[in-house]
Amino acid sequence: MPVTSRCERVTLRGAVLTVSAALAVSLGASPASAVTVGGVIGWGKVDYAITVPPPNVLSGVSAVSAGSTTVLALQSGAVFAWGANNWGANVVPADAKSGVSQVSSGWGHELALKNGKVIAWGNNWYGQTTLPASVSSGVIAISTSNVHSLALKQGGQVVSWGTRTDVPAAAQSGVTAISAGGDHNLVLKNGGVLAWGSNSYGQATVPSGLSSGVTAISAGFNHSLALKGGRVYAWGQDNFHQIDVPEAALSDVAGIDAGFNHNLAFKTNGDIIAWGNDWVGESDPATCGPVFAVSAGDSDSFVLKENPSAPC
Repeated sequence: MPVTSRCERVTLRGAVLTVSAALAVSLGASPASAVTVGGVIGWGKVDYAITVPPPNVLSGVSAVSAGSTTVLALQSGAVFAWGANNWGANVVPADAKSGVSQVSSGWGHELALKNGKVIAWGNNWYGQTTLPASVSSGVIAISTSNVHSLALKQGGQVVSWGTRTDVPAAAQSGVTAISAGGDHNLVLKNGGVLAWGSNSYGQATVPSGLSSGVTAISAGFNHSLALKGGRVYAWGQDNFHQIDVPEAALSDVAGIDAGFNHNLAFKTNGDIIAWGNDWVGESDPATCGPVFAVSAGDSDSFVLKENPSAPC
């Protein structure tokens, strides 16, 4: 059942950029004073206390990324991690404790971006943390959600590693956004969506209306999302109604994120929208808007809110 949550006080916002487990869009550098910060709020599965953020991420956080069992938050350039510590996923390397600009959490492996260089740690069963030499410099965006990862280089070249290393010719230049799913990928090029990888459920078959004008993408485990003209489009697996876009997500949407089997979005006024699987309450928000970032993981959900203690 889709859920929309909001506060009585609504703050209108301009365009909002969210960098999460499944969405990384590259823009020019912004002054530090322009970065919105807030506190992490989570709900859904209770395993590993994953939906209980540690006290140090209850304020000052600019990005959050939920993976399978670990969550990452970015605060003043430093990465914080919590949840299960399988494969040392919660042990943030010293190099990722300052100067980091983006984070992305996968299936027990974690990524951070610092001065154009990708930093990786945690699970390496499939080479997820064995980084290609090409991602040691010139990287402007990162994305992971399962056991493969993507990086976007200056000039729009996509690099892939882990269980999936293939990159089609069309994605080797001119790409402006990337999103890694379960075993498929989405990228944006000239405002159109390109997809490749597993297509067992049609998750890599892009609807014809998304060849231009798209502003955001997010790949879930076996489904895909795109944002165009403030409206969410979804395709792929629908076993938990994850591609049945609710009415609230058909207009004025500012940001999206596809989880394993559910989705989060937020509107221009900060309202939260959640739909898809709800076995452990992952699509039943534990807070209200206005929020300025969302991240959907594996049966858990997270948002960033400027004032986490504000009453609903």
